[in-house]
Amino acid sequence: MTRRLAEVAKKVGVSEATVSRVLNDKPGVSPATRQAVLSALDVLGYERPTQLRGERARLVGLVLPELQNPIFPAFAEVIGGALAQLGLTPVLCTQTKGGVSEADYVNLLLQQQVSGVVFAGGLYAQADAPHDHYRQLADRNIPVVLVNAAIEHLGFPAVSCDDAVAVEQAWRHLASLGHERIGLVLGPGDHMPSARKLAAARALGDLPDEYVARAMFSIEGGHAAASRLIDRGVTGFICASDPLALGAVRAARRKGLGVPSQISVVGYDDSALMNCTEPPLTTVRQPIESMGRAVVELLNARIGGSSVPDEELLFEPELVVRGSTAQAPR
Repeated sequence: MTRRLAEVAKKVGVSEATVSRVLNDKPGVSPATRQAVLSALDVLGYERPTQLRGERARLVGLVLPELQNPIFPAFAEVIGGALAQLGLTPVLCTQTKGGVSEADYVNLLLQQQVSGVVFAGGLYAQADAPHDHYRQLADRNIPVVLVNAAIEHLGFPAVSCDDAVAVEQAWRHLASLGHERIGLVLGPGDHMPSARKLAAARALGDLPDEYVARAMFSIEGGHAAASRLIDRGVTGFICASDPLALGAVRAARRKGLGVPSQISVVGYDDSALMNCTEPPLTTVRQPIESMGRAVVELLNARIGGSSVPDEELLFEPELVVRGSTAQAPR
């Protein structure tokens, strides 16, 4: 107990006596200090006293699938900063292969009495994945906001980049450069953003099934998928992420083909350092700043008790033309 008092007092910058008054629910402590002490308890992993457990912490879970893809740290930075401005503390939960699962993180966050949860790139986007942990959050009335396309009927608001507009921008760019054999490198078949991109591409023009390849979201996955499409004659690539696009560039080079002289590649996200690759990557930019702030506004409204429609806000992307696309070879 003494150690706990000392750690919490040091974390908040108050005396141990003040911490003790909060833990024993005694008067004489300002609301701001009281809340800071309770938040410190949560952050340090200590259980709240029984009489205080009914109150939710000023903590918000931020659940990400990985940190290797730069788009997720970028979202975390924007969302975390916006939460901090509102006095909410983000708790970063990153899945690892063979480690803590998304459902495990949800259980941990519920134990910490979080005020809300933001998911970016999670299992909600995969139709064949388990979704029971989302129902747990809904049953407990925990405010939740999702980033980018989700399966239907989860009942949470979402903030998404418009996949159809993104594909249309990339497709028209490649077509304007004379590419007639345009292919797509997408995520798994049950991945909702990829499904939307595929539907948009098929609505734009002739897209044979053999010009569509699936891959895990990694450079290696993009390399393998793009290699198959190159063998089928594809010269223009629309990829569902920047790492997939970098894999496509590598695949072309391993086959002795020039980018962009023989193969053109368009990525998706405009994540960090894509203007520093060789060649700099043409990509479709997600408006991370405006999307992240919208996420926090929705979540904060729900935390404050306001009614928020369980619908999707669509944000328009922007094509950023760099050096990985050029006129189709003749």
